[in-house]
Amino acid sequence: MCIMSREWNASVTVAAVIERGGRFLLVEEETADGLRFNQPAGHLEPGESLVRAVIRETLEETAHTFEPRALIGCYMSRGRSSRDGGDTTYIRFAFTGDLGALDAGRQLDTGIVRTVWMTAEEIRACASQHRSPLVMVVVDDYLAGKRFALDVLHAHPTAIATPAATATGAAPEVAS
Repeated sequence: MCIMSREWNASVTVAAVIERGGRFLLVEEETADGLRFNQPAGHLEPGESLVRAVIRETLEETAHTFEPRALIGCYMSRGRSSRDGGDTTYIRFAFTGDLGALDAGRQLDTGIVRTVWMTAEEIRACASQHRSPLVMVVVDDYLAGKRFALDVLHAHPTAIATPAATATGAAPEVAS
């Protein structure tokens, strides 16, 4: 018999590790704990694949398009939820890829103060200001050359169906 605790809460997130000339693109954002640095990152939304989520989050937080090329890894951490303040286990999928065009007229997501390019040493030096304990871990894995083909990820059509299609029994939206 499987008994599942209702107190356990997990949140799936995605993050983009983008490096250019030895510098990494981060966002500085307002949090309940003050200004913090993070990779462009955010929560997986209903009906969305992991790849689509990291493309969307990067655009919303940096105003740049993003083309994921590889999965760096899957990570877990625990902390206080930014959504409800509760104890949450975060499951982060970190991607790397190509940063595309800037949409100069696009407003950054609520809470994002600015984008900033930092070296790995600069990121390491400001660890107390990281939004997640995984910020430096994924940079280190990127620098170590960890890469997995995107085809290791599989999203069954039932997982990426639009909520309306699921409710009506319509065919699911196809998304990668």
